[in-house]
Amino acid sequence: MIELLQNIVGAEHVLTGSAASAYCTDWRGRYSGRALAVVLPADTRQVSDVVKLCAAHQIAIVPQGGNTSLCGGSVPVPEVKQVVVNLSRMNKIIAVDASNHTMTVQAGCTLAAVREAAGNAECLFPLGLTAIAEHCEIGGNISTNAGGIGVLRYGNMRDLVLGLEVVLPDGRIWNGLRGLRKDNTGYDLKHLFIGAEGTLGIVTAAVLKLFPQPQATVTAILAVGNATSAVRMLELVRKECGNTLSAFELMSRDCLELVFKHIPETRDPFDEAHRWYLLVQLGDVSKSAMQESLRHTFTGFTSPRFDYQITADAGIAEQWWKLRRNISEAQKREGLSIKHDVSVPVSQIAQFLLHADGVLQNNYPGVRVVAFGHMGDGNIHYNVSMPDGAANKRFIAEQESTVNKLVYEVVRELGGSISAEHGLGQLKRDTIRDYKSALELELMSNIKRALDPQRLMNPGKVL
Repeated sequence: MIELLQNIVGAEHVLTGSAASAYCTDWRGRYSGRALAVVLPADTRQVSDVVKLCAAHQIAIVPQGGNTSLCGGSVPVPEVKQVVVNLSRMNKIIAVDASNHTMTVQAGCTLAAVREAAGNAECLFPLGLTAIAEHCEIGGNISTNAGGIGVLRYGNMRDLVLGLEVVLPDGRIWNGLRGLRKDNTGYDLKHLFIGAEGTLGIVTAAVLKLFPQPQATVTAILAVGNATSAVRMLELVRKECGNTLSAFELMSRDCLELVFKHIPETRDPFDEAHRWYLLVQLGDVSKSAMQESLRHTFTGFTSPRFDYQITADAGIAEQWWKLRRNISEAQKREGLSIKHDVSVPVSQIAQFLLHADGVLQNNYPGVRVVAFGHMGDGNIHYNVSMPDGAANKRFIAEQESTVNKLVYEVVRELGGSISAEHGLGQLKRDTIRDYKSALELELMSNIKRALDPQRLMNPGKVL
């Protein structure tokens, strides 16, 4: 089998043994498996030939890009004969059509490279995953329907894709690389593969939407006394600033304390400590008076312990964004936590935080909650730990399942989702059965069976 794979992609592009191990462990180091080989194809035809070979020999396939999944979605599962198909060599910008505001790229292009290429054409590709943009790849962004900081203005990855090229589980190639904004000719097949986490096929190329490059940006950091005030502020800014609002991020004081502790050259933007912080960004294609508009908006806001700063200076704004961008890294250095990537209707964010915090404190007095996220689209990263290191290890080992149930029940009561942007992968594959209806699960299984009857594509993920 190894020799046959080498015949397709070249011997130097088939990794085995220790050379393959880095591709078989996930970003967080939580999940790992073993692969018969890691194959790095150069083009779609090679991907197709590899998939056909694996299908003929009943060998499962794990599609992989930058391997930045936070749910174990891009690595092998134990005890299954698998080949990892890593697309990182397929990293060409195929075409940029600035007049059509589209870009056609191979799936192995990093998000950073795509954003740079768009910028060179005086356009914007708005997917905002600043912490991992240099590592994550477009195929993975598509397969997980990635979100990030710009969703409230530009949408998820699903909203940024016009066309796809996909290698199906039997090796056939579906070429849907069309840069059309209107194509009402039946089922929109691309949406089957966006967010499917590689369980229905391998995305090999995409046509992406581009937008005009903002010519002016204004950033504000605000401090408020409670989450209800944060929700009110979001409503006010959206009303007053409209579509110039491109980011609205929420951070708790506990987040910033960890950043100050673990990330060098970070400092408190205010003289006093506050319970909640908001990071707001406006952008416009014209150099309008956004700064004064935002100041006028804040002047009319009343809330206990309210403070703010506004800047059009990119250097100052970067200092504030550094706080938000490094929360996950600071948490990693602090130690393990029980992580939740949830969403609720924006109007219910304050209720979620109040209710979930209360339930956890009642059951685990002294528990530490690090809550932050993309408040503009209702996505909260809600991470739970004990401040004491030794106690925290016992807490996670013994209580993770119970904590998940407590948090997820609050999410369910508020009409939310237990996976907002990270996907299901292995982490929530079984848990999701408690939060989707039997009919939804049946329909998902039927789609999987229709496209992948041998169940060889990314086994052990999602379903």
